[in-house]
Amino acid sequence: MLEAWLNRRWYGTARDPLLEPLAWLYGAGVSVRRSMFRRGWRRSRRPGVPVVVIGNLTVGGTGKTPLAIWLALALARRDILVGLVSRGYGRASRAVHVLGEHSSWREVGDEPLLLHRRTRCPTAVGRDRVAAAAALIERGAQVIVADDGLQHLPLARDCEIVVVDGRRGFGNGGLLPAGPLREPLGRLRTVDAVVVNGPIEHPSLRATAWAGEALRMALVLGEARRLVSGETRALESFKGRVHAVAAIGHPERFFRELSAHGLTPVAHPFPDHHPLSAAELDFGDDRPVLMTEKDAVKCSQPADPRLWYVPAQACFSDAEAQRLIGLVVRKIESPSYSGSERRGCPSA
Repeated sequence: MLEAWLNRRWYGTARDPLLEPLAWLYGAGVSVRRSMFRRGWRRSRRPGVPVVVIGNLTVGGTGKTPLAIWLALALARRDILVGLVSRGYGRASRAVHVLGEHSSWREVGDEPLLLHRRTRCPTAVGRDRVAAAAALIERGAQVIVADDGLQHLPLARDCEIVVVDGRRGFGNGGLLPAGPLREPLGRLRTVDAVVVNGPIEHPSLRATAWAGEALRMALVLGEARRLVSGETRALESFKGRVHAVAAIGHPERFFRELSAHGLTPVAHPFPDHHPLSAAELDFGDDRPVLMTEKDAVKCSQPADPRLWYVPAQACFSDAEAQRLIGLVVRKIESPSYSGSERRGCPSA
């Protein structure tokens, strides 16, 4: 499949010389667009409350959504009402949609539905993320957290956090389509924090000047939950081989973590955001099928007793958690945003 082929090329060591001219044109376009906003020819708009953007420089999963969940709950514990905005990848409509109790992943996207269910915070999707933020402010949101909005320049922001995969790094270091980079690496000099997900293993990270200042995050798998009943079960209790399904940006991470818990996963990777059908989850046997939580929200056969999902939680050391939340709070508690009443959203 195309996505798998591109990932092998991008996260290898060599670049395709035939794609380098296209990468140069892409980079020129990125530079011109940023210059238009910097010079005021196009304007970023402030929705009226502080905005924290969590994004990445590369195509593919790095752990943005788990970090957005962690940050929303951390701010809620400080009695701050967070509104979560996202584009809602794969949804049919471009209009702003505020998620409700009965929202489906087809109308809002899989990641926004996961965000809403895990945090219970007001969540909105829309191509126009300024309008999405405004819809949440009308509902009392005091801080907007944008999941995957680093390159969405029309939305002005007060704090930018970039998430990097410690194992894959920046791949071959090339811009699209020669490599996985959405923006040049120099963009890291302008963000407020860099969070590395997992141990720093890729050479492209060890060689960077900011690596020593980066915050370290781990994604920790929790107990498996049966879709049909909500029953929980320790991962280590699954004996023998299991089917492992992942339609995420970096499915190999999920398979690797299952192996680290002593399981023997039969890997079934799918493209990111892929809608899972009953036929695609029928492997001709009765072995348990473990999937990611992001896949579970779009599973069309929740009554199948073979199906389990495994939630992942972003974790920091106490010192690094305090460092990150302290940085964010300093950014959002500027005088221009003081004096508003604060109410927390309930924990997941």
